[in-house]
Parts: sequence; C-alpha cells; structure tokens
Amino acid sequence: MRNAITALLLGAMLVGCSTFGGGGGCDKPREYTNSESIPPLQVPAGMDLPNTRGAMRVPELDTPERVRGPGEPCLDQPPLYAPPAATPPPA
Repeated sequence: MRNAITALLLGAMLVGCSTFGGGGGCDKPREYTNSESIPPLQVPAGMDLPNTRGAMRVPELDTPERVRGPGEPCLDQPPLYAPPAATPPPA
C-alpha cells in the first residue's frame, strides 16, 4: 500500500502544474488581451493630485502581432538554454 501511495505522489510531482491549467497553447485568449486604457484620475476641487512620476506609460501598438507557427513555442515559455560547447584550443 505504501508503495502505491509513493508511486502516486511521484507521478503527481512528475506531471506538474500544466495539468491544472498552468500550461496550454498560444492560441487560447489571455486575460489582458481585451484590456482598455482608462482616463486619468479626476481629483475633486481642493484636493491634491497624487504623484504619478513613477507611473508606467505603455505605448500604443501600431503593428499586428506576428502569428506563430505550429512548431514555435509560446512567448510565455522561455527558450531552451544549452551552454555553448567547449571548443578545443588551436593546435
């Protein structure tokens, strides 16, 4: 019985979070894709405007998003990294 529970827990660790919605394709819509800009904050008379010097300004996107091919990974997934192979010194 203990071996079965151990195997089950080991299998659950190997499967990872992608089973529970962490993974997925690039084609599914993301939460932020339909976000819209909002007008600046309106401050009532007699009150001070908050300091927005550190606010982030996101520029408008003028070019359409490039369609990814079936073999290309999503941008949410980092590229695979392999350290460069060591080159032998010249003889």
